[in-house]
Amino acid sequence: MTNFPKPVRAGGPNYDAAIIGGGPAGASCAVWLARLGFSPVLLEGRDVLGGLCRVNPFLDEWNASLPGMTGAQVADNLALSLRRAGVPVYLSCTVKHVEAADGGFALTGSGLAEPLWASHLVLATGVRARPLAPGMDGVPSGDAAAAAGRWTEGVLTGPGEHVVAQDFRGKRVAVLGGGDNAFENALYALEKGAASVRLYARNVRAQQQFVSKLPGDCVTLGPYSVDARARTVDGRDYDLIMVFYGWEPCVDFADALGLQRSAQGFIATDMRTAQTGCPGVYAIGEVAQRQHPCVVTALADGVAAAKAIQARIEARAR
Repeated sequence: MTNFPKPVRAGGPNYDAAIIGGGPAGASCAVWLARLGFSPVLLEGRDVLGGLCRVNPFLDEWNASLPGMTGAQVADNLALSLRRAGVPVYLSCTVKHVEAADGGFALTGSGLAEPLWASHLVLATGVRARPLAPGMDGVPSGDAAAAAGRWTEGVLTGPGEHVVAQDFRGKRVAVLGGGDNAFENALYALEKGAASVRLYARNVRAQQQFVSKLPGDCVTLGPYSVDARARTVDGRDYDLIMVFYGWEPCVDFADALGLQRSAQGFIATDMRTAQTGCPGVYAIGEVAQRQHPCVVTALADGVAAAKAIQARIEARAR
């Protein structure tokens, strides 16, 4: 691979691409760029790599390339691939601000001793579970913990390790949401000994294979009211409320770039290249909702962005 000349900015570290997010999409993009002969850097807000894979304790049987592995094991392999490709990784690095600067992008944040500069920017920051709404659903407005989906004991938001750690035995459980995660976790709570489980859904979007397994008398369809403080749904008392309202993108730090968003807040991209409306900025994986969300499509997104960056660098060098 030819080493193409790149713009160099005086001051902090310089890279061909800064990838924000260490899940499957970000790791894939960084590894491919490194293997293509370029200089990527990866920044991850948590102290471990793997994104949502890291908090998935179940077998990832949807990943045809790694049968029999849990999400955490998939995350370990992502970290190993980055090490073998020699990609510099900043962990516990929360990017606070990104702006266009000197023909590239300047990044600042916790975990960075000085601003970092890259000629390309890749947003792979993924999603977080959408919580109950502060100011509604019996959640106090302005409550920071509520905004993060951690308002009170007895209310669990989204799938993951916190669900697995829960003792369901003998508990009355309400599940909110009509997607796959809601139905799967309702079934999980029953399997783990819950005294009763009732799923509340305004509409059902889940796969029929999950819907058919949950007894019909456990499902309430249509509007419902939640009081998180009292831990009630439609006036009925519960020991535990589980919230599966889908996902929202983690991209607030990039507001200065003025990126186009979908109605749901996800970043709009070109389907072929993953480039956003801002030249040199790419968005991959679930933060852009480009394809059906899973590990395999996220990996493919990373490759698409890496190849688009390669083409852009080579065009500049001509």
